[in-house]
Amino acid sequence: MKISLRVVIRVLLILIIVVYAVDWTVLRVKIAHGTGYSTVQVKHFLSTDLKGNKAEYDYLGSSPQICERSLLPHGVAPCWWLARHGSKWE
Repeated sequence: MKISLRVVIRVLLILIIVVYAVDWTVLRVKIAHGTGYSTVQVKHFLSTDLKGNKAEYDYLGSSPQICERSLLPHGVAPCWWLARHGSKWE
């Protein structure tokens, strides 16, 4: 039995839409119960270009950043992503 490429693409597209919709619904339920958002400490760095293709890096401190407890982003960065990418460069 051959499955055409169009059928596979349609199924994948429908699956992606369903996963996003379920994740959004779960996030809205969490927000209604007060557990939809959290904070993660983000470290801030400043990169300054110097002569001779060198750079100086300065630590500016850390600050809490609001994140949402979901699988996919819905306007704010998800906490799992922000925890793994906890450095912000300026």
